[in-house]
Amino acid sequence: MSADDVRFEECSATGSTDKALLVYIPDLGRAIWFPHSHISGDSEVYTRGDTGALVVSRWIAEQKGIAP
Repeated sequence: MSADDVRFEECSATGSTDKALLVYIPDLGRAIWFPHSHISGDSEVYTRGDTGALVVSRWIAEQKGIAP
């Protein structure tokens, strides 16, 4: 994980399309769509049904209004 990434713990992927993944983030209490291109290789959540840490680019987190 780089300084340009944001990590969310205990997430679960609940939906997906060819271009994006719908991830439930317990700390936020809601699910958010993330483009696959902004999910880091350090993430444990890549496809529907995955659970664990979600690591996304800081840029997309800021765009979604969820950056810490």
